[in-house]
Amino acid sequence: MKDEKLQKALARMGLGSRRQMEEVIKSGRVTVNNAPATIGDRVEQGDEIRVDGRQIKYTSENEKRRRVLAYYKPEGEVCSANDPEGRPTVFERLPKLTHDRWVMVGRLDINSTGLLLFTNDGEMAHRLMHPSSEVTREYAVRVLGEVTPAMARAMTTGVMLEDGLAKFDDIKEGGGEGVNKWHHVKLKEGRNREVRRLFESQGLKVSRLLRTSYGDIALPKELRTGRFLELDRKDINTLTDLVSLRPRYGTGLHGAALRKQERIKEKPLKARRSENTRSSTAKPKSSASPASRGSRNTRDRNTQR
Repeated sequence: MKDEKLQKALARMGLGSRRQMEEVIKSGRVTVNNAPATIGDRVEQGDEIRVDGRQIKYTSENEKRRRVLAYYKPEGEVCSANDPEGRPTVFERLPKLTHDRWVMVGRLDINSTGLLLFTNDGEMAHRLMHPSSEVTREYAVRVLGEVTPAMARAMTTGVMLEDGLAKFDDIKEGGGEGVNKWHHVKLKEGRNREVRRLFESQGLKVSRLLRTSYGDIALPKELRTGRFLELDRKDINTLTDLVSLRPRYGTGLHGAALRKQERIKEKPLKARRSENTRSSTAKPKSSASPASRGSRNTRDRNTQR
């Protein structure tokens, strides 16, 4: 039997979800070895797959090295491959891939900063983002105004927003002085501006928002704004375990790539911010220390599990 179903292979290569790929196949936009494809067709190494006439480089799931990047998004970058307004995007600073593509795991709005994950495994990205996987995201949020116990209780019980009920799984004070104070929140969804909208539902304004972790991967302490680190096998397997994916042969860093990451950890690269970034995106000092404490080293985080 051939390696895998066509819709699964297309989703794994980052072209969309399985359901989206099924619709693309049904609409007659996919061919396999110059014949129209149908739902349930299976493919293997050597098959010629085309979508809308464009050939898709197919690599067997067991042969393709699974890769994951942790990127520290600065304020001012757009979470899109291309922006019609010409603003800088999060993809511009990622390493180039040959016959492959980076798939973004989740999003952050243009004014938010912190951890973004990218992978070359579309199926993995889809599972990490899907609500059914219930992968926890953590944020450090600087709020203008007082978060009363009643407000915190409302936001953890559930608030009806325009796109349905939303809530934090946890909210804790994080320190700060004056009217701007930090809070650490957790939730298992990734709806558009959900963290900001939950606070806004209580008449509060978010002045800074930093994602500190996604699943069991925390923003590495040695990672600077506008830079990325490639995750090694242990951390990648931690993510695949979360979404019930099998480990893949060859996953992880080897040789020169491993040595490069070790050098970066020992001597972190300087921060790089987008041209549109305001001075406020620099890491705050006194009031931001709670956010910094939320960004523990990935290795330390996994050791505590």
